[in-house]
Amino acid sequence: MKQRVRWLALHGFIRTMSRIGARRGDPQAMLIADPRVRENPAAFADEWRRRGPIIRARAGLLTFDHAIANEILRSDDFRVHSQGGTLPRPLQWVNRMAHPGLLHPIEPPSLLSIEPPDHTRLRKLVSSVFTVRAVAALRERVQQTANELLDTLAAEQDATDGGVVDIVARYCSQLPVSVISDILGVPHEDRPRILHYGELGAPSLDIGLSWQEYLDVETGVAGFNAWLVDHLRRLREHPGDDLMSQLIAASDAGAVLSERELQATAGLVLAAGFETTVNLLGNGIRMLLDAPQHLETLADRPELWPNAVEEILRLDPPVQMTARVAARDVEVAGTRIERGEFIVLHLAGANRDPKVFDDPHTFDITRANAGKHLSFSGGRHFCLGAALARAEGEVGLRTFFERFPDARAAGSGQRRPTRVLRGWASLPIALGKARTAVGS
Repeated sequence: MKQRVRWLALHGFIRTMSRIGARRGDPQAMLIADPRVRENPAAFADEWRRRGPIIRARAGLLTFDHAIANEILRSDDFRVHSQGGTLPRPLQWVNRMAHPGLLHPIEPPSLLSIEPPDHTRLRKLVSSVFTVRAVAALRERVQQTANELLDTLAAEQDATDGGVVDIVARYCSQLPVSVISDILGVPHEDRPRILHYGELGAPSLDIGLSWQEYLDVETGVAGFNAWLVDHLRRLREHPGDDLMSQLIAASDAGAVLSERELQATAGLVLAAGFETTVNLLGNGIRMLLDAPQHLETLADRPELWPNAVEEILRLDPPVQMTARVAARDVEVAGTRIERGEFIVLHLAGANRDPKVFDDPHTFDITRANAGKHLSFSGGRHFCLGAALARAEGEVGLRTFFERFPDARAAGSGQRRPTRVLRGWASLPIALGKARTAVGS
């Protein structure tokens, strides 16, 4: 009963109102309830961008403008929000009363939902592992993991004389979960569970979930919470040289972070460390298979791979949108935004702003300013794992196409049903004949 009440407060009310609003053409409601928007977010962004830099919808504001989104992400006049934090007060009260006490990626003390000084303190603890220097040292591990995964696929292809594989399940998900698990001390036998919980919990960033979607998310969040507590206990007893052991040591020192902050920070770094990169790899493989001329160029000019990854991130970002709440009355681009008002920053739309990107819908791996995208957010909440994600994208995609240059799409695939996160749930690929790994 308590779960049903909480679902009604968090999602059921919004789901009903969004269906009504979508039929009436309200853009925020369409983001939640119109399947056409999920299928073609670029067309939706183009339509509404023409109506002005900031659009006022029934429940708040919305922008597809690159300059405005960039400004708000970096502004002290706006802050992040927590799950249910913008609901009407009676529904906020219901959510608090029915809350199961589980950690959630967009509830405090998650880094996604807090501001300085707590945000500064927690972010500092984990930032060192994701520096450019640290990621450069990790590239060898990323390359080794990619080679091992592709060796397995190549051996299977030789044994079966070809065939079709789901590249998301067999490669795109396995590479980032292996890398982040190594960083965070997750044993090999636990990694399938992490993937399973991640799949169940992926819609946790969305609002307006169906009852069944909500139950699946709660199952994933509860399972991940229980696993994480047990994992932290094991690492306390047998610490290693991984980041998670360092966080535990800092927590046990007494003055840095609480047990709940430790769990929230460790859990977010682990989940965020693979969830979005799975989408980057899947989106990249599909985009490049659909543009074989770029694969020919990359084979001749492999130095373009880093820029190709930036262009993939720009055109099909793993995170489609984020949101901020005005911390005080403020004016942005001639629009008065009152304290407490909610604005959705449509990152995918901002990445195709024609004022910033020439011919913005064209996939151009030589685009000079491809890296100006906002796919990693910005300001103090800029993605901690951006450098690692870029490295995994570059190494993972380059190595895949070097090993399987004749790969081709073997079906339409299936997109994830999520709205904030965008990626492939499954992507059937005919691999073709494998080449010998470089250096073998």
